[in-house]
Amino acid sequence: MNIIQNFKNIKDELSSLGYNPKIVAVSKTFSIDHIRPLIEFGHRIFGENKVQEAQKKWTKIKQDILDIELHLIGSLQRNKADDAVKLFDYIHSLDSEKLVTALIKSEKKLNLKRKYFIQINTGGEIQKSGIDSNNLLDLLKFIDGQLDVVGLMCIPPFDQDPENHFKNLKSLADENNLSMLSMGMTADYVKACKYNADYIRVGSKIFGARK
Repeated sequence: MNIIQNFKNIKDELSSLGYNPKIVAVSKTFSIDHIRPLIEFGHRIFGENKVQEAQKKWTKIKQDILDIELHLIGSLQRNKADDAVKLFDYIHSLDSEKLVTALIKSEKKLNLKRKYFIQINTGGEIQKSGIDSNNLLDLLKFIDGQLDVVGLMCIPPFDQDPENHFKNLKSLADENNLSMLSMGMTADYVKACKYNADYIRVGSKIFGARK
């Protein structure tokens, strides 16, 4: 598996279509040795799903390579807020007032500021994290500028055309003056780019199938 060539192919594909989103290389479940070639190539934006796994893999590397940008793209439990704020530069899964309160407390305690995406459950799926779009304004009012919310994130239902979900997320962001969108994964990132995705989250198409 040529990870570097895979990454270049994605960049070339997007460039040929006129798109230039930031690529979050989703490295969850892969060892640091598997990921390292992409780091050495110069890519700096990586995504993990779980705080504990990320701590083991990235703590030392982030100390050594200061411009690594680490994104938490999985759900976050409140009791992991301190650990997440210590390690991650961006958290894509803000989805409740209780989590907001925990993160505000952690930022103050650690004297750190992070950037956040509010996750919208665009498909209304019971098993999936994220808030209903109708509750976004209330959550923003609750946050009241205490966290640096830069945009919205979604994960469309796997059995639906994602395009409507991306379109709706963009409209929702525009309506609420949120400038950034985290949307699109290996199977649908080109469609996400049609609606101005700022961050796409690509794993298996770069690193191969997960074991």
